[in-house]
This record gives sequence, structure tokens and C-alpha cells, in this order.
Amino acid sequence: MELFTSCYIFFAAFLLDFVLGDPQSFPHPIRWMGRAISAFEPYFRNLPFKLSFSGMLFAVFLIICTWALTFLLITTAQIINPLLKLIIEILIVYYAISAKSLKKAAMEVYWLLMQNRLEDAKEKVSFIVGRDIEKLTDGEVAQAAVETVAENLVDGVISPLFFAAIGGPPLAMAYKMVNTLDSMIGYKNEKYKDFGKVAAKIDDVANFIPARISIPVISWAAQILSGKGSRAFKTAVKEGANHTSPNAGYPEAAFAGALGVKLNGPNYYNGQLVSKPYIGVRFGEVNLTDIKKSCDLMILSSSLWLGILCAIISSYKYLGLD
Repeated sequence: MELFTSCYIFFAAFLLDFVLGDPQSFPHPIRWMGRAISAFEPYFRNLPFKLSFSGMLFAVFLIICTWALTFLLITTAQIINPLLKLIIEILIVYYAISAKSLKKAAMEVYWLLMQNRLEDAKEKVSFIVGRDIEKLTDGEVAQAAVETVAENLVDGVISPLFFAAIGGPPLAMAYKMVNTLDSMIGYKNEKYKDFGKVAAKIDDVANFIPARISIPVISWAAQILSGKGSRAFKTAVKEGANHTSPNAGYPEAAFAGALGVKLNGPNYYNGQLVSKPYIGVRFGEVNLTDIKKSCDLMILSSSLWLGILCAIISSYKYLGLD
């Protein structure tokens, strides 16, 4: 994919996401990825190898196939008509990002809490977090929503655009398969602790750079929105490693500093208490309005990241480095 053209692709894809989000009636590659994972998992589990090795073959197979099928689709479109290729590329990048759907999910929790419908809010938040939700209070539900917005800014916007910029739509789709594999089999429970180990590690590696890139991007957005950019940056640098994930803590810490709230901490998963350190330890508890603030911060951060990438790409084109 030509670098200069990719600016148009990014803007068009971002605009589509802003307008359409993720309509359930639309066909979506991520849902196809989920079906592929479910369909192929039994075959790879039955291979005559250790589960960890079979899981590695499973993850690598699906990631390579996703890249290859996307590349083949774009190449075929180019042969048919260059305009068709451009449209396909825009649609692929659109499918790879999820800013509007992330905001929608968080704001649904916000409105339910606004109406004092705690049980409905807990049910809604259970779709976007993995923790047990039965005993959560209003504030804890709000905290879960804010943490989801912060963490998924990387998974849903920064990383897909990062990989699209360096490797085009095929690499963006390959990243989404990495991310989908992690969300489906990257658990440390009895079923997946061996089989999903490599998938989880690949996801950690893929998000390593984007998660750290998110710190200055979120801090810039925080400075624009509330003048808290310095606090967001300092909190991320100081407390970003205070998380069981090697990557999720950095955007969460930046959000904690920007919003002045305490995130992370102990939670129950499958009935077991998992002790996790707090992020933003000197700040107050999350309240209802912080959900809306986190969505505003996520949307502005996404827009700034889009602008940064396009500025870099245009500079490469101008200097003749593409």
C-alpha cells in the first residue's frame, strides 16, 4: 500500500467508524475470526504434540492465513480495478478499528447507572470485562467501564492503525486475529493455560510498542481537554507497570492521571480473588461522570493518533522515503 494513499484510507476508515460504528447486521471479519478459532481449535488440540506447541501452531496458522487471505483479496481487487482495491482497503481498516463501538458500550453502562439500574448496568458491563460482576457496586461498575475504555483504546484504535501504517490492511487484519485469539484463548485457566500461552505472548509482543506510544497521545489529549497532560504522563511512566498485563497498565495509568481516579486493584475472577495493584493510588474513586470523560479522552486520543500517523506518512512521502 502506497504510504501517501494510506492517509486517505485512514481518514475514510475513521469517518466510517465515526458514522456507522459496528452495526450487528453488517458482516464483520472479527466475527469470522471468532468462528474460525472455534472451528479449528479441536483439530489442533488433537495433534500429537504438547498442548503448548499445538497452541503455537494454531495461533501462527490463523495469523498467517488471515494476512494471506487479506493480501489475496486486495491483490485480486487491484487486478479488477484500482478503485475497488481502494474501497476494499478502506473497509478493512474500518473493520479493524472500533472507537465508536467502544464509546457506545461504555455509554450504555453510563446511562443505565444514571437511571439507577445497577443490575442492568452490571449485565451490560459483563460483556466488556472478564471479572465477576455479581457483587459490584455502582462505583465499581463505573471503574470497570473506564478501565475498558482505556485499555481498548490501544487494542481498538492505536494498534490497528499502527500496523496498518507499517504493513497495510493485511497486517492490520493479522493484528486483529492476534487480538481475537488472545481474547478467546489467552486465559490462564485450566483449559487454556498451555494451549493459549503462545497466543497471549504474541498479543503482548504486538501491543508492546503501541501501548507505550499511547502515553504521549493520551497525555496530549488530556492537556487539551483538562490541562492534565503532565499528570497523565507522569502517572503512566510511574505506575504503568503496576498491572498483571505488560501493556494494559500504561494506557490505564495515563487515563488515571488524566481523570484523577484510581483504577485496577483486586477483583474476583471465576469466584477467585485476584490481587492486583492499584493504579493512580493517590487519586479518588471513579464516579459516574468519569465514564463520559473517559470516552471523550478516548475519542480525542484516537483523532490525535490518526493525525500523527498521517503527518508521519505525508513526511515520508514528501522526503521520498516511501
